[in-house]
Amino acid sequence: MGNPGARYQATRHNAGAMVIDELAREAETGAWSFRCHSLVCVANVAGEPALLAKPLTYMNLSGEAVFSLLEECSLDAKQLILVYDDLNLPFGRIRIRERGSAGGHKGMESVIRRLDSDEFIRVRLGIGQEDMPEAKAGFVLSEFTAGQAEALQEMIARAVRAVRCIIGESTSRAMSDFNA
Repeated sequence: MGNPGARYQATRHNAGAMVIDELAREAETGAWSFRCHSLVCVANVAGEPALLAKPLTYMNLSGEAVFSLLEECSLDAKQLILVYDDLNLPFGRIRIRERGSAGGHKGMESVIRRLDSDEFIRVRLGIGQEDMPEAKAGFVLSEFTAGQAEALQEMIARAVRAVRCIIGESTSRAMSDFNA
């Protein structure tokens, strides 16, 4: 999940979209196209066909795009892997869950509400920091610092490996390997 457009491309709220871009770059993908309020492409991930999607509805309305795609593709919520930023995790950490609450994340609230389910896989990307500003909206819409560039790339690479593990092996294996 993330926000569309060049203005938001390198922001903390687009960490999930950065992972999808890297998955697409590494996989055998077709061309990106517009479908169901999203940019989508078909990719070979861990030897399996996968539909990669980047919602274009802005983060807080992500549920509309996710619901539309699942409905059009006749997929169940349990087949969904959502990759998104999380203020509640320290910067650089990832956490995989099979279900759960939104944890105050407005984009997740939108998805859970629209799907009427919290039973889908999440790959949460830690963007939190000790000196978190009061203005959370401004923080998540700001870019990562130059000093965070290397750790950001490492987190994205780990998240890509985690998604490949979920698809190619199992969610429980990915949780065991990546929720350290």
